[in-house]
Amino acid sequence: MHTSGTADAALPAVVDHAAEIRAAGLKVTAPRVAVLQGLAASPHATADQLYDSISSTLTGTSLQAVYGVLAAFTTAGLVRRIEPAGSAALFERRVGDNHHHIVCTRCHSVRDVECVTGEAPCLTPSDTAGFVVQTAEVTFWGLCPDCQADTAADIP
Repeated sequence: MHTSGTADAALPAVVDHAAEIRAAGLKVTAPRVAVLQGLAASPHATADQLYDSISSTLTGTSLQAVYGVLAAFTTAGLVRRIEPAGSAALFERRVGDNHHHIVCTRCHSVRDVECVTGEAPCLTPSDTAGFVVQTAEVTFWGLCPDCQADTAADIP
């Protein structure tokens, strides 16, 4: 006998990556599904990191194919490309909002930061030079908790 309740609630939601790809107007391919799965497991990943994570299970794929998938996904609005200074381009699934990022200056980990004022765009430039501002990108820099602990441990 099956009963509904807490056991079902504990199961993770199944994401239909193929449906997401189709809804974006793109053809469903194994590399595209694999890249979305890779980004779900590793937000803020580089193309190289994604390639490394999928190449063992998706034989025959190439780094160039991953770059092509990411370009198509970025154009279709399925992923967002961010480029923190001194870093390779990073890709994330969180799109459609005006969130920002915080980057560790030591280990380069990246985390999402909600909009600083709660409204998009978060910042109002003093002079728009005639532009209509749609979003603002803000990158905060600092030490993550792990690097703070490591740094404190290094001090005698």
